[in-house]
Amino acid sequence: MARVLVQATLPHSAQEGNEFTRSNGHLTVSILAPSEIGLPYGSYPRLLLTWLTTEAVRTKSRELVLGPSLSAFMAELGLLATGGRWGTVPRLKDQMLRLFSSMISATVELGAPEGPKGRRGRNVVVADDYTLWWDPQRPSQAALWQSTVKLSEPFFQQVVDRPVPIDMRAVKALKKSPLALDLYSWATYRVSYLARATDIPWGALMLQFGAGYPDTAQGRRDFRKHFLAALRKVVAVYPALRAQDGERGLLLRPSPPHVARL
Repeated sequence: MARVLVQATLPHSAQEGNEFTRSNGHLTVSILAPSEIGLPYGSYPRLLLTWLTTEAVRTKSRELVLGPSLSAFMAELGLLATGGRWGTVPRLKDQMLRLFSSMISATVELGAPEGPKGRRGRNVVVADDYTLWWDPQRPSQAALWQSTVKLSEPFFQQVVDRPVPIDMRAVKALKKSPLALDLYSWATYRVSYLARATDIPWGALMLQFGAGYPDTAQGRRDFRKHFLAALRKVVAVYPALRAQDGERGLLLRPSPPHVARL
């Protein structure tokens, strides 16, 4: 997974408007989408990004082929192709359009607390162009032409420059929970450089992961409850993760990353 989208994440649910912002310490990530299309949200764009990143690292190419048929590609994501208004096919196509139409802006605050302040930023889109030839009415039928995505050069460079290794089997097992997907990717990244036990405050975790929860006492309680429920799902697929409810937040102890770097 691309590090910038592990440290600050996409919306968990549908959002009003066409801009979404998450913060993690000095890093702020904003996503801007055309108002007539809308922001990507939920598990599907996370599954897409995981597949795109993995293929880019594996092939070392910006141009990716999305499989011989729609159902074959969806199987790669751990999805069964189903039609109808609420089926997986229309939902995936909708989220692909949202993701490929959005711009991601990442900014980092520079400077020491008492010194001069600065800011560094980068704006990227996931794909420069894409072509989809699939027939939603016949998802198992191979198309005459290949469906492809060409990653933008800035996004490709972020992807191949020290990506976060994750296990696709874990991603598929957690695919029904966007929060669990985010927590899994972040946790294996965070412990990869963790030197000692750290108690991460709930306020900081809510800024990073708490999409949709109001900044009220009840909102914070609800976030903590759902965060810990997602953590239990993550630990089920990543049992070596040493994380638990702490005094002020999440108590995270040094653990082996879920996938070791080569």
